Amino acid sequence: MNGSALYNIGFVLEQALGHVTHAKNLQTNVRRDPDVRPHWALIPFETSGIAAKIPIYKSNWTVRAGLRTRHSLRRLVKYVTIDALFFHTQVPAVLTPDWLRRYPSIVSLDATPLQYDQLGPYYQHESGPQWLEQLKWRLNRRCFCLARHLVTWSQWAKEGLIEGYGVPADKITVIPPGVNVYEWQRPTPRTRHDGPVKILFVGADLERKGGLLLLESFRALRPLGVELHLVTKDHVPAEEGVFVYHGMQPNSAPLKALYYQADIFALPTFGDCLPMVLSEAAAAGLPAISTRVAAIPEIVRDGETGLLIPAGDQAALTEALRRLVTRPDERLHFGEQAQAHVIRHYDAGRNAGRLLDVIKDEIELTRMQERIPA
Repeated sequence: MNGSALYNIGFVLEQALGHVTHAKNLQTNVRRDPDVRPHWALIPFETSGIAAKIPIYKSNWTVRAGLRTRHSLRRLVKYVTIDALFFHTQVPAVLTPDWLRRYPSIVSLDATPLQYDQLGPYYQHESGPQWLEQLKWRLNRRCFCLARHLVTWSQWAKEGLIEGYGVPADKITVIPPGVNVYEWQRPTPRTRHDGPVKILFVGADLERKGGLLLLESFRALRPLGVELHLVTKDHVPAEEGVFVYHGMQPNSAPLKALYYQADIFALPTFGDCLPMVLSEAAAAGLPAISTRVAAIPEIVRDGETGLLIPAGDQAALTEALRRLVTRPDERLHFGEQAQAHVIRHYDAGRNAGRLLDVIKDEIELTRMQERIPA
């Protein structure tokens, strides 16, 4: 790799769900590399005005993302010579095969479309007729084949590419998104205390993320003197010991303060790929209770950094919470282990560097091939 080279990289990033936070973290960390000139194409999910009335376009995210991506890339290359393109997720890349052929392209994803279909009921996502699903599979496989390299957030997603789409294992690198760990660390060490044990939940969709289940378990444990703090967009009726926060911004000081004040992080989700809030909780030194869903066991190590339960198991959730509420030394130990785990594997700054290395390698390979006489 030529350390003196400059790399003009186009970053095409979808702006849906947790990918918004991932995009912000990338923007923060990529600019720290003096050899990289990033050019951002943020692809919005929402529609409004006339666009919200156009058939297919208004209801199909792949079509909408593809058209918006093509428009953004045409505008981008008018002003700069691009050395490579980075897409996250694959959705904006599926309908841009000509761009994937034209530039060295790296495609990143948190889950394959087939894996997403398995979680579909929890995202209000339904599979279409067989002919449509076959077309979707072929388009995605073409995208994966045309990409120079693939990056997945987890080993679970990597295995999904290998098993579901026949992608060679050596074409895939696992690089989790993570958080800027040192910005999330608690200013002072955690210690035992005599006040109420605070349980924190962060999830916009209260039902899908298991918040309603958590409320029921909290009520069973309320005699122990616990508090439940919910960060969500959904309405929650007032009740004793429950505190609700709306409008919290990602990475904001008020949000971090809630993590610092909490003792346990609970996310008994029914459907998620790799929730970034689990990285935030670990960075803040919190033990986590979550579910054995998708890639969650890769970040919450059962009996080491927290506890895992089957999705939807009310009794298991209540007992896991009771265990950590009544064992302060264990939850402090789990929190220390969680922080060490996230520092090793989920630090956004370090992982952004790993990602840039993958992109730079593809650029250098292309430059070398262009220098070889035909």
